Amino acid sequence: MSEAVVDNIVAVLPPLLDALEALGFVARHLHPPAFNSVMDAIGAPDTALQAARSELGEWPETFADTRSSIERACDEALAAFAGLRTVQAGNGDLVAVFRALRHVPRAQEALYPIAVKFPPVSRFFLNAAMREDEDLMTRLARAPPGQTGIFHRNNEPGSRGGYSLYVPEYYTPDRSWPLVVALHGGRGNGRGFLWSWLRDARSIGAILIAPTATGPTWALMGDDADTPNLARILETVRSLWNVDPSRLLLTGMSDGGTFCYVSGLEAASPFTHLAPVSATFDPLMAEMADGVRLQRLPVFITHGRLDWMFPVQVARQTQSALSAAGAEVTYREIDDLSHCYPREINSELLQWLNGG
Repeated sequence: MSEAVVDNIVAVLPPLLDALEALGFVARHLHPPAFNSVMDAIGAPDTALQAARSELGEWPETFADTRSSIERACDEALAAFAGLRTVQAGNGDLVAVFRALRHVPRAQEALYPIAVKFPPVSRFFLNAAMREDEDLMTRLARAPPGQTGIFHRNNEPGSRGGYSLYVPEYYTPDRSWPLVVALHGGRGNGRGFLWSWLRDARSIGAILIAPTATGPTWALMGDDADTPNLARILETVRSLWNVDPSRLLLTGMSDGGTFCYVSGLEAASPFTHLAPVSATFDPLMAEMADGVRLQRLPVFITHGRLDWMFPVQVARQTQSALSAAGAEVTYREIDDLSHCYPREINSELLQWLNGG
């Protein structure tokens, strides 16, 4: 690798990773009344990133793929900041904020292919507690090509009903692996929501499926085309990788969390654990659910005290209703969480799934 290329990479990766961490902070702490204070808290990492991006020079053709990954990641991160800065300046609303944050998973998707080449990038895609685990870093770096890593099945942007999949690079078929099915929020998609769970699946070791609803959101009323689709996806994945049938987690955010109840409380559901996040719940769901299915069913409810879409009282009532119906309910109420995805809960969910 030429000295000029090395200098470019050394110059651009730190501000890029810092910018992505800052965007993750915004996504986690976003609360409409506190938007400006959240933006003030991250400072201006986009300034350093823009400067580094503009200094990228010419690279030999052999490094075209690496350059493309870095450029696309930089451009998506900068597009996210541009949208957020527009709202910060008073020219936009909450919808514009969510639209800006859609660039964040796109930046991560662009960057991930070079994680195997660059340890700082690989560490970025791990939980903070695991970033100095040299054994894990070695296993990730030695991963042979093939049936591990990230796959997208009929899940291009704008499509419905497909799924994105992550299989840990250190997967081996000689043991069974826990599986997480993570459902996006309303009008979202699995390709983007995959990144809400990637670090944790990669750090701790779990197969991850992020499906996309067959319609604009999950089938919360009327005909349910999503439950059969999830069953087909699950069976496909189980036919190719060694999945532990006793550790099948169905989780999701907002509408995805609500669909965990709709689908996961059915008598025929294959999922052994349910973990709705920032979801709503109708008490009739508990009354209509299969009574045998509910008995000792592990359910982990996570909700934010600041949730402006589904008030926290709904989650408290859900805990009471499901516990009374016989489920084994774990409840986490997070003081500073609004209607956002609390990625920090994932490692606890995996520990719970693994019987810890």
